[in-house]
Amino acid sequence: MPQLDAYLFFDGNCAEAMRFYERTLGGKIEMMMTHAESPMRDQTPPGSADRILHASLSLDGRMLMASDAMVGAPYEGMKNFSLSLAYPTVADARRVFDALAEGGKVTMPMQQTFWAEAFGMLADRYGTPWMVSGPMAKF
Repeated sequence: MPQLDAYLFFDGNCAEAMRFYERTLGGKIEMMMTHAESPMRDQTPPGSADRILHASLSLDGRMLMASDAMVGAPYEGMKNFSLSLAYPTVADARRVFDALAEGGKVTMPMQQTFWAEAFGMLADRYGTPWMVSGPMAKF
C-alpha cells in the first residue's frame, strides 16, 4: 500500500524548524544532512554548506521530510496547502496548536465546529501552514 507524506522547503532555517517540530509534535528526527555532509558537497553553490540537503522526521509511522532551498534560488514561501494534525483529545489538540502558534499567525482560532470538537488553523513561525483538530464531533 503506498503512503503519502509531506516534503517541505525552507529558506535556510530547515534544521531549526525540524528540531522545533520534533520537540512540539513528539516525533523523532531520523536523518538530517547538510550539503557539506553530502558526497556532492563540491558541486553545490557557494554558501550552501550549512543548508539542509535532506531531513526526515518520523511521527507515528508517517514521515515529514524537508530541505532548504538552494542558495540563489528564489524562495516564495509555503503557499496553497496545509499540514493536518488530528488528535484524540481536545487537550492534546489545544497543546500542539498553542505551541505551533507561538511566534506564528493564527488564521482560525481553535474552536468547536460542526465536524470537530476542536479545530484551528495557523502558520507557524517558519511559515508552515497547519490545521489542527481534536476528536470528530458527535452528531
